[in-house]
Amino acid sequence: MSIRPYRDVIRRKSRQIFVGDVPVGGDAPISVQSMTNTLTSDPKATIGQILALEEAGADIVRVSCPDEESTRALKEIVRETNVPIIADIHFHYKRGIEAAEAGAACLRINPGNIGSADRVRDVVKAAVDNNCSMRIGVNAGSLERDLLEKYGEPCPEAMVESALNHARILEDNDFTNFKISVKASDVFLSVAAYQGLADACDYPLHLGITEAGSLFSGTVKSSVGMGMLLWSGIGDTIRVSLSADPVEEIKAGYEILKSLGLRRRGVTIISCPSCARQAFPVIRTVERLEERLAHIQTPLTLSIIGCVVNGPGEARETDIGLTGGGKGNHMVYLSGMTDHKIDTDGMVDHIVDLVEAKAAELEAAEKANPASPLLSTRQSA
Repeated sequence: MSIRPYRDVIRRKSRQIFVGDVPVGGDAPISVQSMTNTLTSDPKATIGQILALEEAGADIVRVSCPDEESTRALKEIVRETNVPIIADIHFHYKRGIEAAEAGAACLRINPGNIGSADRVRDVVKAAVDNNCSMRIGVNAGSLERDLLEKYGEPCPEAMVESALNHARILEDNDFTNFKISVKASDVFLSVAAYQGLADACDYPLHLGITEAGSLFSGTVKSSVGMGMLLWSGIGDTIRVSLSADPVEEIKAGYEILKSLGLRRRGVTIISCPSCARQAFPVIRTVERLEERLAHIQTPLTLSIIGCVVNGPGEARETDIGLTGGGKGNHMVYLSGMTDHKIDTDGMVDHIVDLVEAKAAELEAAEKANPASPLLSTRQSA
């Protein structure tokens, strides 16, 4: 029995595929991915962006391959990076063959849109020969004409039918090594489509609210839509689609998963909204700590609370806590227990030192006993 059943997320049972060496579906951790916005035909720029995404924690990265120059550059890109690369081949079946041969770990493709049955077979053969999986990517903005005529507008039923039609084409070619997405910019439409698809098949699902918007509004919109689905157990890999630096997509993706207890990576800061009771500048302190602690990958919790009303209670539940005490007399908690007091000057440096030391301690303990049940709950998965 779970200690806190109200926090349990019971994930949908899906089959498992691999994108390179990253498992997607089944009991695998929910992977976080993004997409480059450099020209893939410029390998130097694309490699640089992928390396930045890797550092931010990306499990998978997608690149666009609309032309032969892009697939030609893909071999170098795959060779010089570490995460599995998905090639988005649009409608061009030759690009799919070229991308698979160049080392892509996955193809983003709608098989019904690339032409004849022979072309589909050729792409499937290239995928099989090169151990390449696929993603069927249905988008509300580009549904097939016959489905729009049948349903009158983009709707959940049309999106699910489109996805299953494309899946059937691959199944008819004895290919089931794929995941599916049914994205829309409308939260209600996306959520309903994914719910319908989750009931209709057991393929792993790639979640996203497409064209979600800017860093702020798009993150909120994605959090609402994907949060509802993830909380109900639907979703095996995610992308937060933002009009922003792709690194921000990875950060937002992890924060969504961390808020639901589905992934843990880096420092989770619990901080108060600040009010007139604050004994130190909470907002500025948290901003500085987020910046200074961005390099920490080990999962741990840090509470930054401006006064003693909620501070002690929050600190008892975190690895490290800081509660404002007034007149530069702030209490530091370690593992939930009061430990020592500090003043405002040098406070940020002191907390950074404590977090780095705690992260090093946890990393050393995990190396010494990787099978420990206590430590396994901290792993970023």
